[in-house]
Amino acid sequence: MADVHAEGSPGDDRHRASILVVDDDPRITTLLMAALSKDGYAVTVVNESRKVVSMDLSSVDLILCDVMMPHMDGFALLAAIRERVSCPIIFLTAKTDEDSAVLAYGLGADDYIRKPFGIAELRAKVRARLSRGSRRGRPRLHFGSLDMDFQARQIRVDGHNANLTDAEYRICALLAEHPGRAYAPMQIWEACLASEDDPAANDTDSDATAAVRVHLSNARRKLKALGVDPIRTIWSVGYQWVA
Repeated sequence: MADVHAEGSPGDDRHRASILVVDDDPRITTLLMAALSKDGYAVTVVNESRKVVSMDLSSVDLILCDVMMPHMDGFALLAAIRERVSCPIIFLTAKTDEDSAVLAYGLGADDYIRKPFGIAELRAKVRARLSRGSRRGRPRLHFGSLDMDFQARQIRVDGHNANLTDAEYRICALLAEHPGRAYAPMQIWEACLASEDDPAANDTDSDATAAVRVHLSNARRKLKALGVDPIRTIWSVGYQWVA
């Protein structure tokens, strides 16, 4: 099947947001194309996951990706592209075991929606992921050699980009804006990762806590590789940013 493109309504500010849908099931992609295009997004559908590896993804604002696909599954695809994309990535999958969710988050996924899903839930999560980029009042924060640029949504250490995923960056930004304050995993989930438009979404406490821990572990590993370690674990409480 040929790749499909659809432009959103020009009257909606969200028409500038570009969404890539990767799924080999045309029934799913037709549903997502109709719903997301109606919401005003520019949607591109790719039914063959291997094609995504060679695509220019620099202008993509969000990726919706199935897990169980032939030739290259969603996990393998994410591992192949994650180093060159920082946009949110949401997995759509029929897998329900916790190990699969932890694997997805460990590879850099930002969310994990189990099939069958409600289209309202998915639309809410997409809106939440795309709306979290412009809420910071201050343009930058500095902590010694570490520079947090809210406009670029990046953390640099001595000029070197930490290459955080969207979820990793959002968690670090929350902690950095309130240095010294300890956040419990569920507080971090609710502030940075949970869908604001659908608080009753199907995320269990264990799923949420596992996701936060994996994202934080990945962020700390990347920051430590650049010589800084601003995040502390407060046992039995949560996490804090040390200025």
